[in-house]
Amino acid sequence: MLVVSLFRLSHNYFVLLMHQFIVENVEIMLFGHIFRFIEFGNDGGPAAKTLKPKFNLFVKLVSKNTGLGVPHIDIKTVIAATMFLKGFGGLLFIVSSSFGAFLLLIYLAFITPIVYDFYNHEMESTLFVDLFFKFIQNLAFMGALLFFLGM
Repeated sequence: MLVVSLFRLSHNYFVLLMHQFIVENVEIMLFGHIFRFIEFGNDGGPAAKTLKPKFNLFVKLVSKNTGLGVPHIDIKTVIAATMFLKGFGGLLFIVSSSFGAFLLLIYLAFITPIVYDFYNHEMESTLFVDLFFKFIQNLAFMGALLFFLGM
């Protein structure tokens, strides 16, 4: 009985620490998110200029490997959707909403393979290592969100 109580206590403490860590990271993301919203403009802002080549390369890679045609998606729509998922999901997650965690999970699942495209670089390059590390870090965030959703 004591072991079960200690396990529950340690599990609850772990969940509390994990939630606090994720909330702190989400708050940091949301602070930067305000500036992205201001910079959006008519063309999608600097985020569109950075994401467009990577997004187009990812679409070509998916089309080539699956043999399926991917319909044209305007980069401004992609940027607006990611801003919504990250911003609204982050706000809901801060108040311990499972729907917010789900929105953040969708955001990470969509944006991680596009932004951190380590597979387009040589394994010996430092860029490969940096992108791969950030890719794995986002996978860990996805795992933490799945853990949160499973509680």
